[in-house]
Amino acid sequence: MACEKISKRYDHYHSEHKTNIIVIVQARMGSSRLPGKVMMDIVGKPLLWHIVNRLKHSKLLNKIVVATGIGEENHVIEELCIQYSIDYYRGSEDDLIDRYYQTSKLFNADIIVRIPADCPLVDPEIVDMVVDFALKNVNSYDYVNNSRPHVTYPHGLDVETFSFCLLERLWSEIKDPFRREWFTTVIFENPEKYKSFCLENDVDLSHLRLTVDYKEDLELIRYIFQNLYTENTCFTLKDILELYSRNQKIFNINQKYKKDEQYFEEL
Repeated sequence: MACEKISKRYDHYHSEHKTNIIVIVQARMGSSRLPGKVMMDIVGKPLLWHIVNRLKHSKLLNKIVVATGIGEENHVIEELCIQYSIDYYRGSEDDLIDRYYQTSKLFNADIIVRIPADCPLVDPEIVDMVVDFALKNVNSYDYVNNSRPHVTYPHGLDVETFSFCLLERLWSEIKDPFRREWFTTVIFENPEKYKSFCLENDVDLSHLRLTVDYKEDLELIRYIFQNLYTENTCFTLKDILELYSRNQKIFNINQKYKKDEQYFEEL
């Protein structure tokens, strides 16, 4: 579908919403810091299950897809998806942009929302906020997020969204294997080439680390779920902040780790 036609459809979003918005959860078993974390137990369910379950509370997403690698160790992810009727795609292990591109083509995506599988506290309200802004400003911005370059949300509640047209362009243009893995960095590191916008929170909460890369992260996430999780509802950032106000000490157990640590190490 031509980009111009997509833009016209976005312009009529509120009157006739036909845009196919899919969220891609990138997930592999091969984590250098915490291997197998996507299948680790949190209140009786795998971490990856919680991500998908929370995304189901979004009002703007049309489909949730898990994109994993073809490696044998990822069979367990495919089995989880089959067990819980989750759409999935298996593609390149290291060429992440190709995995996104092939997933997006398979599911006919117009807009892609990117969620890493180390974010079990992804907030559907924040996802909808970012997606809604992107839809309303499709002619102004190629890429909308809530973490680049101004980090004001907790690490682990990051949301990125971009059109299939932009993804296809990047898929074609980026040749460096490192950049093909960290493909969205190309966008915000080249502001003269790509139009991007970062949504900021009213209060700077960047000191909170709510992602899972280390065992301390997992300990905190399990504590949060044990205190806030109930079936058929989805607690939000507001609920987490209320819990934080009652026990700040537990939220400090992972403060020695920094955002984008892996990216800068590999760079």
